[in-house]
Amino acid sequence: MRCVLLCLSLLLGQAISSFGQDTIPKPDRLKNIALYGGIGYGTSMFILSQAWYKEQGFDRFKFFNDNAEWKQVDKLGHVFTTYNFSRVNYELLRQTHLSDHKAIAWSSALSTLLLLPVEILDGFSPGFGFSYGDMIANAAGSGLFFMQQKAWNEQRIKIKWSFHETSLASQRPNLLGNGLLEELLKDYNGQTYWASFDIHAFAKESRFPKWLNLAIGYGAQNMVFARDDQNINAGFNNFRQYYFGIDFDLSYIETDKKWLKVLLFMADMIRLPAPALELSKNGVKAHLLHY
Repeated sequence: MRCVLLCLSLLLGQAISSFGQDTIPKPDRLKNIALYGGIGYGTSMFILSQAWYKEQGFDRFKFFNDNAEWKQVDKLGHVFTTYNFSRVNYELLRQTHLSDHKAIAWSSALSTLLLLPVEILDGFSPGFGFSYGDMIANAAGSGLFFMQQKAWNEQRIKIKWSFHETSLASQRPNLLGNGLLEELLKDYNGQTYWASFDIHAFAKESRFPKWLNLAIGYGAQNMVFARDDQNINAGFNNFRQYYFGIDFDLSYIETDKKWLKVLLFMADMIRLPAPALELSKNGVKAHLLHY
């Protein structure tokens, strides 16, 4: 979840840069976005290096295949990050003098390229390595944004995230987090990633409520270690979880207040608590509120 931490910091910097743009000429808006975005990016990278890499230091550069770890929940974290980073970049760049085509292309490309340093830092880290799987997931997230924007001129399938606390973090707090704030980023057992389908956008003439989406989710459980054999040897039978439920599309809420628009845009990256069905090796389970 290092990429998600970076994304949240970048999103905050980009949100700040959006205020006051209406009174600035379009060519100058791009300079402001680059300035505030650069400051946010530099600050985020510094915080990230201190939080994740300072204690263990750096080693020689190496590649690392982690595709079999965490039941691929971590890879969906990368998809989530670059997808939503692309959305933010596009909303900012479309306010500048750039054409819509260039705004789409640049927002998608930058979302992947700006996360490349994180992968390079992993390559020099003793505990990690440069992961081509992470890079593919990064490209998939920004690619999903690009294809939808080019095909439909809107995002009909949004990638969202939700989280619930688990008792597993206490088993390995150094890895899964010690306290809620750390667990939000580190405990993959509590993370669920969703593809939220805007049904109204696919059937604009229907009476299906604009604010109601259908969502497909994915998560995993009993992951105290990264790999299956490690969990089994430790007595944990890890397994995948699939979800089907409803979701709320906050983008249809109309408001003239800019701060509220930004807040709703950010909140629309989260799948709010709502009914869902869970399918796993344990069978089918109904949740009145799953998050």
